[in-house]
Amino acid sequence: MTKKQKAKIIMEELEKLYPEVPIPLDHYDPFTLLVAVALSAQTTDKKVNQITPELFKRADTAKAMANMEVDEIKEYIKEIGLSNQKAKNLKRMSELLLERHNGEVPRTFEELEALPGVGHKTASVVMSQAFGVPAFPVDTHIHRLMTKWGLTNGKSVVQTEADAKALFPKESWNKLHLQIIYYGREHSPARGKRDTDYILAAAPTKGDKR
Repeated sequence: MTKKQKAKIIMEELEKLYPEVPIPLDHYDPFTLLVAVALSAQTTDKKVNQITPELFKRADTAKAMANMEVDEIKEYIKEIGLSNQKAKNLKRMSELLLERHNGEVPRTFEELEALPGVGHKTASVVMSQAFGVPAFPVDTHIHRLMTKWGLTNGKSVVQTEADAKALFPKESWNKLHLQIIYYGREHSPARGKRDTDYILAAAPTKGDKR
């Protein structure tokens, strides 16, 4: 079985399991999504969703966030990891959105990645989920499962993203990356639960060809 053939089977199986995939982070516009994704680094989406309602009541625009002091922002997000740096990033990010983009979230990877606390993965999530631009954000679930399924060598998330984009149709990227995340959480966790990887049964990794 070639990697392309395996990728097709994986897509078909994931579509059966997750025909609908809600965005895991609660938000209601590009700015609140950008903030939520920036906060999600090294913590869980569940935890971010617990703290953002109060934060967004206080500041759900770049202008409101920029007017907050760093210590005040930190007070709202103190329960998640790296809260000191994230608070600084959120304030400066909001200031730059006002200075460079009239308070709006930009719609290019380059402009997004120029903001504090916004790396390529965060930019990819915003581009795909807020603006519908094809992107394939690679989180730990996707990196691990793509390696496990024999679709990438697992050496880096950069390589995993490139391999995913080469194997899966562009029009599938925005939905598929969410399907893989949901699958990883439910059926193939890194630790804790028993691994029940149905995809491996449907698309065996042995005998792969390029």
